[in-house]
Amino acid sequence: MFVDTHCHLTMLDLTPYDGNLDRALQQARDVGVSKFMSISVNLDDHIELSKIASRHEDVGYTIGVHPCEDASVMARATTERLIELAQAEKVWALGETGLDYFHSTDFVQEQKACFARHINASQAVKKPVVVHTRSAKHDTVDIIRAEKSTHGILHCFTEDWETAKAVLDCGYYVSFSGIVSFKNAQDLRDVAKQVPLDRVLIETDSPYLAPVPYRGKSNEPKYVPYVAKALSEVYDKSLEEIALITMTNFENLLNQK
Repeated sequence: MFVDTHCHLTMLDLTPYDGNLDRALQQARDVGVSKFMSISVNLDDHIELSKIASRHEDVGYTIGVHPCEDASVMARATTERLIELAQAEKVWALGETGLDYFHSTDFVQEQKACFARHINASQAVKKPVVVHTRSAKHDTVDIIRAEKSTHGILHCFTEDWETAKAVLDCGYYVSFSGIVSFKNAQDLRDVAKQVPLDRVLIETDSPYLAPVPYRGKSNEPKYVPYVAKALSEVYDKSLEEIALITMTNFENLLNQK
C-alpha cells in the first residue's frame, strides 16, 4: 500500500536483523510497504542492487552518481554509460543526481555537467530522474529548465514554495521524507500543503532522516508510513488515502513516457 520511493538498501543498519536485508524488507511489508526504490550513489552500486532486485519482485533500483562523490567518480557517469546500465528492467530511474553546494563546492562545474548527463540519459531511456538539491536550488531549477527535463522527482524536499512550483511546472513530482514530521518543520508543512496531491510522493531516504517518533535513530523502509501520517495531517486526509494517492502517483511516474 505504501511505496518507499527513495531508500538506500545497501546502507541500512541491519544489526537488528542479524545482517539479513530480506528480514528488514519483510518487516516493511508487514506494515504495508508494497514497493521499494533503492537508490544508487555510485555507478558501481548497480552490481549489488541488481542482485537485491532480482531476489525481490517489489524492489527496483536506480543508476547514478550522487553530487557529493569525487569528480573522478562523476566523470565515469557518461551519458552513454548511464544509458547502457539503465536498460535493465528493474532500473526504474536515473540518479540520485543533482547539485549539493552544502557539502561540496570543490566540483561545482563537474556536478552541473554530471547532472545534465543524467537528465539526458533519462530522456533517452524514458525513465525518471531522481534529483538531490542542497544549497543549490536556483542552479538546480535552471538546469532542469535548460535541459527541458519533464520527468523526475525532487527528492527529500526541504525548499520553499517557489522552488516547488518551479519543478512542478516542469512536470516533476515532489517527494517528502521524515523531515516533514519534525516539530520544527512547520514551514515545510506549509509548503507541502500547496503541492497538488497528484504530484506528491513519500520516501524514507533511509538510513537517514528517520521520522517522528524515531527521529535520531537509524531509518529504514518500515518507517515510511510515518511520513504518510505526517502528510495525512497536512492534507486532512486519512492515512489510507495518502497511501493510495502516493502509490498511484509513483505508478504514474514510472509509466510516464
